[in-house]
Amino acid sequence: MDTQFDLIVIGGGPAGYVAAIRAAQLGMKTACVEMRKTLGGTCLNVGCIPSKALLESSEHFYQAKNKFQKHGIVVADVKLDLEQMLKRKDAVVRQLTTGIAGLFKKNGIAFINGKGRLAGSEGALKKVVVKTAEGEQSFSAKKIILATGSEPTELPFLKFDGKNVVSSTEALEFAQVPKHLVVIGGGVIGLEMGSVWARLGAKVTVVEFNDWIAGGSDRQISAELMKSLSKQGIEFKLGHKCLGATKKGDWMMVEAEDRKTGAKVVLEADKILVSTGRKPYSDGLGLESFGIERDAQGRVPVSETYETSAEGIYAVGDLIVGAMLAHKAEEEGIAAVENIAGKHGHVNYQAIPNVIYTHPELASVGWTEEELKERAVPYKVGTFPYMANGRAKAMEEAEGLVKILAHAQTDRVLGIHIVGARAGDLIAEGVAMMEFGATAEDIAQSSHAHPSLAEVMKEAALAVGKRQIHL
Repeated sequence: MDTQFDLIVIGGGPAGYVAAIRAAQLGMKTACVEMRKTLGGTCLNVGCIPSKALLESSEHFYQAKNKFQKHGIVVADVKLDLEQMLKRKDAVVRQLTTGIAGLFKKNGIAFINGKGRLAGSEGALKKVVVKTAEGEQSFSAKKIILATGSEPTELPFLKFDGKNVVSSTEALEFAQVPKHLVVIGGGVIGLEMGSVWARLGAKVTVVEFNDWIAGGSDRQISAELMKSLSKQGIEFKLGHKCLGATKKGDWMMVEAEDRKTGAKVVLEADKILVSTGRKPYSDGLGLESFGIERDAQGRVPVSETYETSAEGIYAVGDLIVGAMLAHKAEEEGIAAVENIAGKHGHVNYQAIPNVIYTHPELASVGWTEEELKERAVPYKVGTFPYMANGRAKAMEEAEGLVKILAHAQTDRVLGIHIVGARAGDLIAEGVAMMEFGATAEDIAQSSHAHPSLAEVMKEAALAVGKRQIHL
Protein backbone atom coordinates (compact mmCIF):
# COMPACT_ATOMS: atom_id res chain seq x y z
CA MET A 1 0.00 0.00 0.00
CA ASP A 2 1.14 3.56 -0.77
CA THR A 3 2.05 5.72 2.20
CA GLN A 4 1.58 9.19 0.68
CA PHE A 5 -1.81 10.68 -0.25
CA ASP A 6 -3.51 13.93 -1.17
CA LEU A 7 -6.02 13.38 1.66
CA ILE A 8 -6.24 11.09 4.66
CA VAL A 9 -9.57 10.83 6.46
CA ILE A 10 -9.37 9.53 10.02
CA GLY A 11 -12.69 7.82 10.75
CA GLY A 12 -14.85 5.66 8.50
CA GLY A 13 -18.32 6.65 9.73
CA PRO A 14 -20.94 8.69 7.83
CA ALA A 15 -18.76 11.83 7.81
CA GLY A 16 -15.54 9.99 7.00
CA TYR A 17 -16.50 7.49 4.33
CA VAL A 18 -18.69 10.02 2.50
CA ALA A 19 -15.85 12.58 2.60
CA ALA A 20 -13.45 9.98 1.23
CA ILE A 21 -15.77 9.09 -1.66
CA ARG A 22 -16.34 12.76 -2.56
CA ALA A 23 -12.58 13.41 -2.45
CA ALA A 24 -11.95 10.50 -4.81
CA GLN A 25 -14.63 11.84 -7.16
CA LEU A 26 -12.76 15.14 -7.22
CA GLY A 27 -9.53 13.40 -8.23
CA MET A 28 -7.75 13.24 -4.89
CA LYS A 29 -5.61 10.25 -3.98
CA THR A 30 -7.44 9.31 -0.79
CA ALA A 31 -7.07 7.02 2.21
CA CYS A 32 -9.48 6.38 5.06
CA VAL A 33 -8.30 5.15 8.46
CA GLU A 34 -10.87 3.23 10.53
CA MET A 35 -10.27 1.19 13.68
CA ARG A 36 -13.24 -1.13 13.10
CA LYS A 37 -12.76 -3.95 10.64
CA THR A 38 -15.85 -2.72 8.79
CA LEU A 39 -16.68 0.77 7.52
CA GLY A 40 -19.77 2.79 8.46
CA GLY A 41 -18.82 3.88 11.96
CA THR A 42 -21.11 3.76 14.97
CA CYS A 43 -24.12 4.62 12.82
CA LEU A 44 -23.97 1.62 10.54
CA ASN A 45 -22.36 -0.93 12.86
CA VAL A 46 -23.95 -0.34 16.27
CA GLY A 47 -26.23 2.67 15.92
CA CYS A 48 -28.65 4.03 13.34
CA ILE A 49 -28.98 1.00 11.07
CA PRO A 50 -29.18 -1.93 13.53
CA SER A 51 -31.54 0.03 15.78
CA LYS A 52 -33.83 0.78 12.81
CA ALA A 53 -33.76 -2.89 11.81
CA LEU A 54 -34.94 -3.83 15.31
CA LEU A 55 -37.49 -1.01 15.36
CA GLU A 56 -38.97 -2.30 12.10
CA SER A 57 -39.03 -5.94 13.23
CA SER A 58 -40.46 -5.14 16.66
CA GLU A 59 -43.15 -2.95 15.09
CA HIS A 60 -44.24 -5.84 12.86
CA PHE A 61 -44.49 -8.04 15.97
CA TYR A 62 -46.48 -5.37 17.83
CA GLN A 63 -48.82 -4.85 14.86
CA ALA A 64 -49.44 -8.57 14.49
CA LYS A 65 -50.37 -8.87 18.16
CA ASN A 66 -52.34 -5.66 18.55
CA LYS A 67 -53.57 -4.23 15.24
CA PHE A 68 -53.91 -6.90 12.57
CA GLN A 69 -57.33 -7.95 13.87
CA LYS A 70 -58.74 -4.48 13.11
CA HIS A 71 -57.74 -5.03 9.48
CA GLY A 72 -59.57 -8.35 9.41
CA ILE A 73 -56.37 -10.38 9.70
CA VAL A 74 -56.57 -13.03 12.40
CA VAL A 75 -53.15 -14.38 13.38
CA ALA A 76 -53.30 -16.97 16.11
CA ASP A 77 -50.58 -17.54 18.70
CA VAL A 78 -48.06 -14.90 17.56
CA LYS A 79 -44.62 -15.86 18.87
CA LEU A 80 -41.32 -14.01 19.08
CA ASP A 81 -38.17 -15.56 17.62
CA LEU A 82 -35.66 -13.09 19.07
CA GLU A 83 -32.68 -15.02 17.74
CA GLN A 84 -33.97 -14.70 14.16
CA MET A 85 -34.77 -11.01 14.71
CA LEU A 86 -31.20 -10.34 15.81
CA LYS A 87 -29.82 -12.39 12.90
CA ARG A 88 -31.80 -10.29 10.45
CA LYS A 89 -30.48 -7.12 12.06
CA ASP A 90 -26.91 -8.37 11.71
CA ALA A 91 -27.52 -9.32 8.08
CA VAL A 92 -28.73 -5.81 7.26
CA VAL A 93 -25.59 -4.34 8.82
CA ARG A 94 -23.37 -6.83 6.99
CA GLN A 95 -24.92 -6.04 3.61
CA LEU A 96 -24.45 -2.30 4.05
CA THR A 97 -20.89 -2.42 5.39
CA THR A 98 -19.96 -4.68 2.49
CA GLY A 99 -21.57 -2.14 0.18
CA ILE A 100 -19.37 0.68 1.49
CA ALA A 101 -16.27 -1.47 1.06
CA GLY A 102 -17.38 -1.96 -2.54
CA LEU A 103 -17.75 1.79 -3.01
CA PHE A 104 -14.20 2.29 -1.71
CA LYS A 105 -12.89 -0.25 -4.21
CA LYS A 106 -14.90 1.35 -7.04
CA ASN A 107 -13.48 4.80 -6.22
CA GLY A 108 -9.90 3.65 -5.61
CA ILE A 109 -9.84 4.62 -1.92
CA ALA A 110 -7.27 2.97 0.35
CA PHE A 111 -8.84 1.49 3.49
CA ILE A 112 -6.34 1.45 6.36
CA ASN A 113 -7.64 -0.67 9.23
CA GLY A 114 -6.30 0.60 12.55
CA LYS A 115 -6.39 3.42 15.07
CA GLY A 116 -4.95 6.61 13.61
CA ARG A 117 -3.43 9.67 15.23
CA LEU A 118 -1.79 12.87 14.06
CA ALA A 119 1.99 12.87 14.38
CA GLY A 120 3.28 16.27 13.29
CA SER A 121 4.56 17.43 9.90
CA GLU A 122 7.27 16.57 7.41
CA GLY A 123 7.62 19.70 5.33
CA ALA A 124 4.31 20.34 3.58
CA LEU A 125 3.01 16.88 4.49
CA LYS A 126 1.10 15.94 7.63
CA LYS A 127 1.94 12.63 9.26
CA VAL A 128 -0.59 10.08 10.47
CA VAL A 129 0.54 7.08 12.51
CA VAL A 130 -1.80 4.10 12.46
CA LYS A 131 -1.72 1.31 15.02
CA THR A 132 -2.62 -1.79 13.03
CA ALA A 133 -2.63 -5.53 13.71
CA GLU A 134 0.90 -5.65 12.27
CA GLY A 135 2.19 -2.78 14.40
CA GLU A 136 2.50 0.96 13.81
CA GLN A 137 2.64 2.29 10.26
CA SER A 138 3.25 5.85 9.12
CA PHE A 139 1.37 7.65 6.36
CA SER A 140 1.39 11.24 5.12
CA ALA A 141 -0.90 13.57 3.21
CA LYS A 142 -1.26 17.18 2.13
CA LYS A 143 -4.60 17.44 3.93
CA ILE A 144 -6.23 15.59 6.83
CA ILE A 145 -9.91 15.34 7.80
CA LEU A 146 -10.73 14.23 11.33
CA ALA A 147 -14.07 12.39 11.40
CA THR A 148 -13.78 10.15 14.45
CA GLY A 149 -17.39 10.47 15.64
CA SER A 150 -18.53 9.99 19.22
CA GLU A 151 -19.02 7.41 21.96
CA PRO A 152 -21.64 6.90 24.72
CA THR A 153 -21.34 9.11 27.79
CA GLU A 154 -20.84 7.09 30.96
CA LEU A 155 -22.32 8.34 34.23
CA PRO A 156 -19.70 8.38 37.01
CA PHE A 157 -22.18 6.88 39.49
CA LEU A 158 -23.61 4.33 37.03
CA LYS A 159 -20.75 2.85 35.03
CA PHE A 160 -21.28 0.45 32.15
CA ASP A 161 -20.68 -3.20 32.97
CA GLY A 162 -21.94 -4.54 29.63
CA LYS A 163 -24.45 -6.82 31.35
CA ASN A 164 -26.79 -5.06 33.76
CA VAL A 165 -25.82 -1.44 33.04
CA VAL A 166 -25.45 -1.00 29.31
CA SER A 167 -25.01 1.48 26.50
CA SER A 168 -26.99 1.45 23.26
CA THR A 169 -24.47 -1.01 21.81
CA GLU A 170 -25.32 -3.79 24.27
CA ALA A 171 -29.04 -2.91 24.14
CA LEU A 172 -29.00 -4.08 20.51
CA GLU A 173 -27.89 -7.56 21.58
CA PHE A 174 -30.02 -8.66 24.54
CA ALA A 175 -30.33 -12.45 24.27
CA GLN A 176 -33.65 -12.31 26.11
CA VAL A 177 -36.38 -9.71 26.44
CA PRO A 178 -35.77 -7.84 29.71
CA LYS A 179 -38.38 -8.17 32.44
CA HIS A 180 -37.97 -4.50 33.40
CA LEU A 181 -35.77 -2.18 31.37
CA VAL A 182 -35.06 1.15 33.05
CA VAL A 183 -33.89 3.76 30.56
CA ILE A 184 -31.90 6.71 31.92
CA GLY A 185 -32.54 9.55 29.48
CA GLY A 186 -35.58 10.23 27.32
CA GLY A 187 -33.78 11.35 24.18
CA VAL A 188 -33.53 9.71 20.77
CA ILE A 189 -31.60 6.59 21.80
CA GLY A 190 -33.57 5.99 24.98
CA LEU A 191 -36.94 6.33 23.29
CA GLU A 192 -36.01 4.20 20.29
CA MET A 193 -34.43 1.33 22.22
CA GLY A 194 -37.10 1.58 24.92
CA SER A 195 -39.72 1.22 22.17
CA VAL A 196 -38.05 -1.88 20.73
CA TRP A 197 -38.06 -3.81 23.98
CA ALA A 198 -41.48 -2.53 25.11
CA ARG A 199 -43.02 -3.85 21.86
CA LEU A 200 -41.35 -7.22 22.45
CA GLY A 201 -42.86 -7.53 25.93
CA ALA A 202 -40.56 -5.77 28.39
CA LYS A 203 -41.81 -3.41 31.04
CA VAL A 204 -40.03 -0.13 30.24
CA THR A 205 -39.58 2.90 32.49
CA VAL A 206 -37.88 6.05 31.22
CA VAL A 207 -36.24 8.29 33.83
CA GLU A 208 -35.80 11.78 32.36
CA PHE A 209 -34.13 14.76 34.09
CA ASN A 210 -36.24 17.33 32.21
CA ASP A 211 -40.00 17.79 32.43
CA TRP A 212 -40.39 16.62 28.82
CA ILE A 213 -38.98 13.96 26.53
CA ALA A 214 -37.24 14.19 23.15
CA GLY A 215 -34.68 16.83 24.12
CA GLY A 216 -34.82 19.95 21.98
CA SER A 217 -38.05 19.04 20.19
CA ASP A 218 -41.01 21.39 20.01
CA ARG A 219 -42.84 20.86 23.33
CA GLN A 220 -46.29 20.40 21.80
CA ILE A 221 -44.95 17.69 19.50
CA SER A 222 -42.96 16.11 22.33
CA ALA A 223 -46.11 15.92 24.47
CA GLU A 224 -48.02 14.22 21.63
CA LEU A 225 -45.28 11.62 21.24
CA MET A 226 -45.23 10.90 24.97
CA LYS A 227 -49.02 10.46 24.96
CA SER A 228 -48.72 7.81 22.24
CA LEU A 229 -45.81 5.99 23.87
CA SER A 230 -47.62 5.96 27.21
CA LYS A 231 -50.58 4.24 25.53
CA GLN A 232 -48.12 1.58 24.38
CA GLY A 233 -47.20 0.91 28.00
CA ILE A 234 -43.99 2.87 28.44
CA GLU A 235 -43.86 4.58 31.84
CA PHE A 236 -42.21 7.97 32.25
CA LYS A 237 -40.61 9.51 35.33
CA LEU A 238 -40.17 13.11 34.20
CA GLY A 239 -38.28 15.67 36.23
CA HIS A 240 -36.36 12.89 37.96
CA LYS A 241 -32.64 12.69 38.57
CA CYS A 242 -31.02 9.26 38.63
CA LEU A 243 -28.91 8.84 41.77
CA GLY A 244 -27.39 5.47 40.94
CA ALA A 245 -28.12 1.77 41.29
CA THR A 246 -27.16 -1.09 43.57
CA LYS A 247 -27.21 -4.81 42.82
CA LYS A 248 -29.60 -7.01 44.78
CA GLY A 249 -29.46 -10.63 43.67
CA ASP A 250 -30.28 -10.77 39.97
CA TRP A 251 -31.83 -7.30 40.06
CA MET A 252 -30.58 -3.74 40.03
CA MET A 253 -32.23 -1.26 42.36
CA VAL A 254 -32.32 2.08 40.54
CA GLU A 255 -32.78 5.14 42.73
CA ALA A 256 -34.19 8.37 41.32
CA GLU A 257 -35.22 11.65 42.91
CA ASP A 258 -38.05 14.01 41.98
CA ARG A 259 -36.25 17.30 41.30
CA LYS A 260 -39.17 19.41 42.55
CA THR A 261 -40.28 17.56 45.68
CA GLY A 262 -37.13 15.65 46.59
CA ALA A 263 -39.19 12.45 46.86
CA LYS A 264 -37.21 9.33 46.03
CA VAL A 265 -38.33 6.32 44.04
CA VAL A 266 -36.65 2.93 43.68
CA LEU A 267 -37.12 0.93 40.48
CA GLU A 268 -36.29 -2.78 40.33
CA ALA A 269 -34.73 -3.60 36.96
CA ASP A 270 -32.88 -6.45 35.34
CA LYS A 271 -31.42 -4.14 32.66
CA ILE A 272 -30.47 -0.45 32.80
CA LEU A 273 -29.87 1.44 29.57
CA VAL A 274 -27.89 4.64 30.11
CA SER A 275 -28.66 6.97 27.20
CA THR A 276 -27.81 10.41 28.53
CA GLY A 277 -25.85 11.53 25.49
CA ARG A 278 -22.63 11.00 23.61
CA LYS A 279 -19.21 12.66 23.69
CA PRO A 280 -16.76 13.36 20.85
CA TYR A 281 -14.16 10.67 20.26
CA SER A 282 -11.23 13.07 20.50
CA ASP A 283 -8.87 11.38 22.98
CA GLY A 284 -5.66 9.93 21.58
CA LEU A 285 -5.95 11.74 18.24
CA GLY A 286 -2.59 13.46 18.59
CA LEU A 287 -4.17 16.91 18.39
CA GLU A 288 -1.38 18.32 20.56
CA SER A 289 1.18 17.55 17.84
CA PHE A 290 -0.40 20.40 15.86
CA GLY A 291 -1.38 22.59 18.82
CA ILE A 292 -5.08 21.92 18.25
CA GLU A 293 -7.06 22.55 21.41
CA ARG A 294 -10.45 21.16 22.44
CA ASP A 295 -13.35 22.88 24.20
CA ALA A 296 -14.77 21.80 27.56
CA GLN A 297 -16.91 19.13 25.87
CA GLY A 298 -13.93 17.65 24.01
CA ARG A 299 -14.97 19.12 20.65
CA VAL A 300 -12.57 20.57 18.10
CA PRO A 301 -13.19 24.22 17.09
CA VAL A 302 -13.26 24.82 13.33
CA SER A 303 -13.69 27.70 10.88
CA GLU A 304 -16.57 28.12 8.43
CA THR A 305 -14.65 25.88 6.02
CA TYR A 306 -14.21 23.20 8.76
CA GLU A 307 -10.48 23.88 9.07
CA THR A 308 -9.01 23.59 12.57
CA SER A 309 -6.46 26.02 14.03
CA ALA A 310 -3.82 23.95 12.21
CA GLU A 311 -3.61 24.73 8.50
CA GLY A 312 -4.60 21.81 6.30
CA ILE A 313 -6.30 19.82 9.08
CA TYR A 314 -10.10 19.74 9.09
CA ALA A 315 -12.71 18.31 11.47
CA VAL A 316 -16.34 17.33 10.88
CA GLY A 317 -19.28 15.40 12.33
CA ASP A 318 -19.67 14.60 16.01
CA LEU A 319 -16.16 15.92 16.62
CA ILE A 320 -17.35 19.54 16.20
CA VAL A 321 -20.16 21.73 17.54
CA GLY A 322 -23.69 20.81 16.51
CA ALA A 323 -26.26 18.06 16.59
CA MET A 324 -24.81 14.55 16.54
CA LEU A 325 -26.65 13.39 13.43
CA ALA A 326 -25.32 11.10 10.70
CA HIS A 327 -26.76 13.16 7.86
CA LYS A 328 -25.38 16.41 9.33
CA ALA A 329 -21.98 14.70 9.50
CA GLU A 330 -22.25 13.58 5.87
CA GLU A 331 -23.02 17.11 4.69
CA GLU A 332 -20.04 18.46 6.63
CA GLY A 333 -17.74 15.79 5.21
CA ILE A 334 -18.71 16.73 1.67
CA ALA A 335 -18.48 20.48 2.40
CA ALA A 336 -15.00 20.11 3.92
CA VAL A 337 -13.72 18.16 0.90
CA GLU A 338 -15.21 20.67 -1.55
CA ASN A 339 -13.56 23.52 0.36
CA ILE A 340 -10.24 21.68 0.16
CA ALA A 341 -10.80 21.36 -3.60
CA GLY A 342 -11.33 25.12 -3.92
CA LYS A 343 -15.09 24.88 -4.30
CA HIS A 344 -17.69 26.46 -2.02
CA GLY A 345 -18.87 23.72 0.31
CA HIS A 346 -21.39 24.79 2.93
CA VAL A 347 -24.12 23.38 5.17
CA ASN A 348 -27.45 25.09 5.88
CA TYR A 349 -27.89 24.17 9.52
CA GLN A 350 -31.44 25.54 9.61
CA ALA A 351 -32.44 22.87 7.11
CA ILE A 352 -31.06 19.81 8.91
CA PRO A 353 -33.89 17.45 9.90
CA ASN A 354 -34.06 15.43 13.10
CA VAL A 355 -36.04 12.20 13.41
CA ILE A 356 -36.91 9.88 16.29
CA TYR A 357 -37.93 6.52 14.83
CA THR A 358 -40.46 5.48 17.45
CA HIS A 359 -44.02 4.69 16.39
CA PRO A 360 -45.40 7.21 15.79
CA GLU A 361 -42.25 8.91 14.53
CA LEU A 362 -41.22 12.42 15.49
CA ALA A 363 -39.55 14.57 12.83
CA SER A 364 -38.60 18.23 12.79
CA VAL A 365 -36.63 20.88 10.94
CA GLY A 366 -35.97 24.52 11.80
CA TRP A 367 -36.96 26.48 14.89
CA THR A 368 -39.29 25.25 17.63
CA GLU A 369 -42.05 27.47 19.01
CA GLU A 370 -40.09 27.82 22.26
CA GLU A 371 -37.00 29.03 20.39
CA LEU A 372 -39.00 31.62 18.45
CA LYS A 373 -40.54 32.96 21.67
CA GLU A 374 -37.10 33.15 23.28
CA ARG A 375 -35.77 35.13 20.31
CA ALA A 376 -38.87 37.37 20.16
CA VAL A 377 -39.49 36.40 16.52
CA PRO A 378 -43.10 37.14 15.43
CA TYR A 379 -44.69 33.97 14.09
CA LYS A 380 -47.90 32.26 13.02
CA VAL A 381 -48.83 28.63 13.72
CA GLY A 382 -50.74 26.14 11.63
CA THR A 383 -51.50 22.61 12.86
CA PHE A 384 -53.46 19.76 11.36
CA PRO A 385 -54.18 16.32 12.90
CA TYR A 386 -53.67 12.96 11.25
CA MET A 387 -57.16 11.95 12.42
CA ALA A 388 -58.69 14.24 9.76
CA ASN A 389 -56.66 12.65 6.95
CA GLY A 390 -58.24 9.93 4.80
CA ARG A 391 -55.05 7.95 4.19
CA ALA A 392 -54.19 7.96 7.91
CA LYS A 393 -57.66 6.58 8.69
CA ALA A 394 -57.28 3.89 6.03
CA MET A 395 -53.90 2.93 7.48
CA GLU A 396 -55.23 2.84 11.06
CA GLU A 397 -52.61 5.51 11.86
CA ALA A 398 -54.74 8.42 13.05
CA GLU A 399 -52.46 9.55 15.91
CA GLY A 400 -50.31 12.63 15.35
CA LEU A 401 -50.20 16.07 13.79
CA VAL A 402 -48.17 18.43 11.62
CA LYS A 403 -47.20 21.85 12.97
CA ILE A 404 -45.87 24.62 10.75
CA LEU A 405 -44.34 27.83 12.10
CA ALA A 406 -44.12 30.79 9.72
CA HIS A 407 -42.93 34.38 10.13
CA ALA A 408 -45.85 36.64 11.02
CA GLN A 409 -44.91 39.30 8.46
CA THR A 410 -43.19 37.47 5.60
CA ASP A 411 -44.93 34.06 5.89
CA ARG A 412 -41.51 32.39 5.41
CA VAL A 413 -41.42 28.93 6.97
CA LEU A 414 -39.37 28.93 10.19
CA GLY A 415 -39.97 25.41 11.44
CA ILE A 416 -41.91 22.23 10.69
CA HIS A 417 -42.65 19.61 13.33
CA ILE A 418 -44.41 16.28 12.80
CA VAL A 419 -45.45 13.45 15.06
CA GLY A 420 -47.15 10.59 13.28
CA ALA A 421 -46.74 7.68 10.90
CA ARG A 422 -43.85 8.10 8.40
CA ALA A 423 -42.94 11.51 9.79
CA GLY A 424 -39.30 10.79 8.93
CA ASP A 425 -40.22 10.63 5.25
CA LEU A 426 -42.73 13.49 5.29
CA ILE A 427 -40.17 15.89 6.78
CA ALA A 428 -38.18 15.78 3.52
CA GLU A 429 -40.74 18.11 1.95
CA GLY A 430 -40.27 20.52 4.84
CA VAL A 431 -36.48 20.40 4.46
CA ALA A 432 -36.70 21.15 0.75
CA MET A 433 -39.12 24.03 1.34
CA MET A 434 -36.90 25.56 4.00
CA GLU A 435 -33.77 25.09 1.89
CA PHE A 436 -35.35 27.21 -0.84
CA GLY A 437 -36.84 29.81 1.54
CA ALA A 438 -40.46 28.84 0.92
CA THR A 439 -43.48 30.43 2.58
CA ALA A 440 -46.39 28.58 4.17
CA GLU A 441 -48.40 29.76 1.17
CA ASP A 442 -45.96 27.97 -1.16
CA ILE A 443 -46.68 24.67 0.60
CA ALA A 444 -50.41 25.37 0.69
CA GLN A 445 -50.51 26.10 -3.04
CA SER A 446 -48.55 22.95 -3.97
CA SER A 447 -50.67 20.02 -5.08
CA HIS A 448 -50.37 16.99 -2.81
CA ALA A 449 -51.48 13.54 -3.98
CA HIS A 450 -54.81 12.28 -2.67
CA PRO A 451 -55.16 10.22 -0.64
CA SER A 452 -51.75 10.58 1.02
CA LEU A 453 -50.30 11.41 4.41
CA ALA A 454 -48.56 14.35 2.70
CA GLU A 455 -51.93 16.12 2.61
CA VAL A 456 -51.53 16.71 6.34
CA MET A 457 -48.57 18.96 5.46
CA LYS A 458 -50.67 20.94 2.96
CA GLU A 459 -53.53 21.34 5.44
CA ALA A 460 -51.16 22.52 8.19
CA ALA A 461 -49.80 25.12 5.76
CA LEU A 462 -53.35 26.22 4.95
CA ALA A 463 -54.01 26.41 8.71
CA VAL A 464 -51.25 29.02 9.08
CA GLY A 465 -53.66 31.35 7.30
CA LYS A 466 -56.69 29.76 8.99
CA ARG A 467 -57.79 28.24 5.65
CA GLN A 468 -57.64 24.50 6.35
CA ILE A 469 -60.32 22.60 4.43
CA HIS A 470 -60.88 19.29 6.18
CA LEU A 471 -61.23 20.42 9.78
